[in-house]
Amino acid sequence: MASLTVPNHSFPSLLHTETPKYQASQTLPYLPRSSKSQFYGLQFSNNSFLSIPSSSSSGKGSIFAKVNKGSAPPSFTLKDQDGKNVSLAKFKGKPVVVYFYPADESPGCTKQACSFRDSYEKFKKAGAEVVGISGDDSSSHKAFAKKYRLPFTLLSDEGNKVRKEWGVPADLFGTLPGRQTYVLDKNGVVQLVYNNQFQPEKHIDETLKLLQSL
Repeated sequence: MASLTVPNHSFPSLLHTETPKYQASQTLPYLPRSSKSQFYGLQFSNNSFLSIPSSSSSGKGSIFAKVNKGSAPPSFTLKDQDGKNVSLAKFKGKPVVVYFYPADESPGCTKQACSFRDSYEKFKKAGAEVVGISGDDSSSHKAFAKKYRLPFTLLSDEGNKVRKEWGVPADLFGTLPGRQTYVLDKNGVVQLVYNNQFQPEKHIDETLKLLQSL
């Protein structure tokens, strides 16, 4: 059988080894201008970057919950959708559901807010208040509440100060504010911490389940 001999200098491109353009310690472009996440509807500019965690990182991220079941969370005073100051202490003496969400008008957050709205009578029957918190300003909250007829309080945590104080974990390597719900009893002690970014309706189910057992 005839054989084919390939000279050593042939196909140099196959033997050439390139240095990778990006090293693990660098940042990679994440999404182009005005692109949207199908889950959250959040916009990223073309200057947005996704940092790759270093090998020294442990767990799912570097942010760990500071507020756990059985603890009393840090107090806060934030502006609601009408621009009025609302303090956590206002709700003492009754159960309160505090839920942190990424942004007004994003698909998952809209679904979550409307699910809280649709079950609001059940929350009232359990004697509980519902409070939603995101980094959007009061005018954004007002438009969001009006559009979807939300009967509960939305608070503006501009700069995400309270989110950080409570230690709400972020998602997608820290690029997306996390979705986390807390249930506080009438004494202001946390009885449930629930985190689920992709199934926002589950927050309502789990919360009601606990409230009805108190």
